[in-house]
Amino acid sequence: MLRKLRAQHGPLMFHQSGGCCDGSSPMCYPLGDFLTGDSDVLLAELPLAVESGEPEEKVPVWMSRNQFEYWKHTHLTIDVVPGRGAGFSLEAPEGVRFLIRSRLLTDEESSALNH
Repeated sequence: MLRKLRAQHGPLMFHQSGGCCDGSSPMCYPLGDFLTGDSDVLLAELPLAVESGEPEEKVPVWMSRNQFEYWKHTHLTIDVVPGRGAGFSLEAPEGVRFLIRSRLLTDEESSALNH
């Protein structure tokens, strides 16, 4: 899905806010269309191979700092599932939606983050 959205919209980014309804789903935007700042945390940069032989791109994943405080002890996975996407997220017209799956970090994972 990310490769398809990249082909349609150019470089991508995700933002996960702490809002309700659509704000509780990871939202996918064209890179730079959602302005981030001091109230956001960069969680990761997902590797995305666009075309065979092309250099890998990174898809930054941002979360509001307040939401991060609740989720900082969890491993997060962005998944794509059938269903109606959020209103402003790029996957909405595709008949799928992005979803956050979470689990608590293991003791080893927590320890590695604290070093």
